[in-house]
This record gives sequence, C-alpha cells and structure tokens, in this order.
Amino acid sequence: MNPEDGYDPNRLFGLSRRMQRYFAGFLMYSFLHGVAFSMIVSVLMPQHLKDIGLSNPTAMLGMISAGDSLISIFINVIVGSMSDRTRSRFGRRKPWIFCGAIIAGFSYWAIGNPQTGIGVGYAYWFAMIGNNMMIAPIVATLSDSIPQRSRATVSAAYGGGQVVGQSVGTLLGSFFIFQPIIGFIVGGLCMAAGGLIITVINPKDRSTAQEPKNEDPVWKVILETFRPPIKGAADFWKAFLCRTGLIVAYQMITSYQLYILQEHVGLTKADSAAAISVMSIITLVVSLLSTAVSGPISDKIGRRKPLVMFACGLYAVGIAMPWLFPSRMGMFLFAAIAGFGYGMYLAVDQALNVDVLPNPEEAGKDLGILNIATCAGQAIGSGITSWIVTVTAAYTLVFPTAIGIAIFAGVLVFTIKKTK
Repeated sequence: MNPEDGYDPNRLFGLSRRMQRYFAGFLMYSFLHGVAFSMIVSVLMPQHLKDIGLSNPTAMLGMISAGDSLISIFINVIVGSMSDRTRSRFGRRKPWIFCGAIIAGFSYWAIGNPQTGIGVGYAYWFAMIGNNMMIAPIVATLSDSIPQRSRATVSAAYGGGQVVGQSVGTLLGSFFIFQPIIGFIVGGLCMAAGGLIITVINPKDRSTAQEPKNEDPVWKVILETFRPPIKGAADFWKAFLCRTGLIVAYQMITSYQLYILQEHVGLTKADSAAAISVMSIITLVVSLLSTAVSGPISDKIGRRKPLVMFACGLYAVGIAMPWLFPSRMGMFLFAAIAGFGYGMYLAVDQALNVDVLPNPEEAGKDLGILNIATCAGQAIGSGITSWIVTVTAAYTLVFPTAIGIAIFAGVLVFTIKKTK
C-alpha cells in the first residue's frame, strides 16, 4: 500500500492527502447523485404521473420500479465485471463513470417530457442504465484504492453525501413541484455533474492500457460475469440480504412519501410540498450528524456490525411514527429518527460490504452483485407497497410490514463472522 494512503492523526479525519481526494470525490458524487435521484424519483416523477391523469399512479410507480430493478441488475453486474477487464490509459473505472454520467444526465431530464405512464417508464429506465454505469465502478474503487483503516471514513463520505443529497433533492423537488420542467432540468444537470466531478477530483487511476487483455469470447465473459461467489461467501450473502432488507423497508416508505402525505395523512398538494420541505431539512440535519460521526467511529473501534444493527433498529422505530401518529408530526418524527438511522447505515454499509468480499480481485463483479440488493430492494419495496395499497386501499399495513423487514435486516448482520 502506498505510504501516502496511511493514517495520519494530524489530517482531516486522519486521512492522507490522497485519501482526502477520494473523500471529496465520493462526497461530491454521492451528494449530487442523491439530489438528482430524490428530486426526480421521490417527488417530481410521482407528481408527474398524477398530473398526466393516470387512474392508479401508485401501481404505475411500482411497475416502473420493477422494470428499473431488472435493468439495474444486469447493467450493474455487467458493468462491474467489464470494468474489472477494461484496459485504457485512464484506468479501469473512469471511462465507465464518464459515459454513464452523460447518459444519466440526459435521461433524467427526459423523464418529465412523456405524457403517458409507459413513456415516463422508458425515460426512467434509460436513466437507470447510465446511473448503474456510474455506481458499479465507483463502488469498486473502494476496494481498489482505499485501505481498510480508512475505508469506513471514505464510505461515510459516500453514504453521508447520498443521504444529505437526498434531503436537499426532496427539498428542491418540493420547490419545483409547480414548475416541474425546471426541476427535471436541474435534476439532469446534477446527475451528470456528479459523475463528471468524481472523475476529476479522485486521484488519477493507474493506466491499464499495457495490461494483458482478456481474449475470451463475449458470451463467456458475460456468463462469468453472473457467476456468484460461493466459496467462503456466507458472510457476503448475509450482507447481501441485510442490504436488501433495509432497502426494501426504505423504499416502501420514502418512495411513496408524497402519496402517504396526501392519502394517509390527508394533506393537499401544496401542504404536502410544504411538509416534504420540512422533512427534508430535518433529515438533512440528522443525517449530517450521523454520517459525520459513524464512519470515523467505525474505523477507530474497528467494528462495522454494531453500527449497522443500531441503524436498522432506529429505522424501524422511525417507520413506526407515521403508523402510530398519522399526522404531519408523525412524518416529521419519521424523518428525524429514520433519517438518523439510515444515515448511520449508509456511512458504514460500503465498508462492511468490501470487508466481506470473498475475492478482492473480483471486486467489481462481486460488488456489482451486492448492488443487486439495492436494485432488488427498490423493486420489492415498491411492489410490496403497491400491492398492499391496491388490495387494502390504504397505507396502514405498509408500516408494520416495513418495520418487520428492517428488524430482520438487523438480525442478519449480527450473524456475520468475517468482520466485527
């Protein structure tokens, strides 16, 4: 390991100058990505589906999320594996990030143009292609370049930027809810800027242009891409299921918060926008606090599991608030408690995942498989909420279901043995 990568207590969070560049790059990317994603997916796209006159926008949102999951599973794993094999003077990861930023930025803007539900879906699915072209190689960089002693701190920049960005994005989305055209433009620009900025801020990757190329036929490479890790991979799959569970619980509530405010709490469109603004500010404050302390604490004590378990418990408690108190205050309590827990989880999640990799030489592929948990969790969470609301015509049963899933995720991480 490069000496410059070592721990230095006299520098920011104990990070060397090189690690500080990674910290800044991950922070800026995840913040801008979170802004764009939350602005579009949590506010503007759901409202657009209502504005174009769909009779059941909840079901359409669930179908769009399901399609996103299928696309993201393939793109994330394939790009992760292909980036492992990429040979260029810019390294293995950055060419994919650059191209993904352009595709995602354009497609995020395009989501606001179609006047049919399926048209919105197609635009969103193209956006997810570009999105996953960035995510897979960016996450693999944690394994490539970040030493274990600094991994949770840099992971906290990734998770913290994401949760703060989501709060800011939801806030901006509520501002643009009556001017959606501008909102979709801003979202697209933020998404593109995030990918382009991280390619500049992160240290220059080692050239792979002269490394031996994989001469296997394309079909064999693709088949190898989807080969799941088996030997010594029990903890890997526990981390996979833990992430899946928490993302399911997260998606069940957060992606439908606009509809929950309107249909469960009973607010108007304008009042819902105002409530989302307040929730965003609350989440911003608590997530800043939780991510700022969680990553460095995890690195200092050398433990990941206690923080992840505590985060799952907090998220479950947060979900209970609008269930027990179906009011604005209940949603504000959800934003505060669940936001703190989710910020803590994101701060340590990527470090935990890298720690349980069976083979660091296949980090891109295996982290791509782990990212399937995010894609699957989003689709399953949206599908569960959509199904419950369609069958019961209410959101009441959504909350206890999500609570149970969040607790299950916390129990799973307790059984991991490879890391503390």
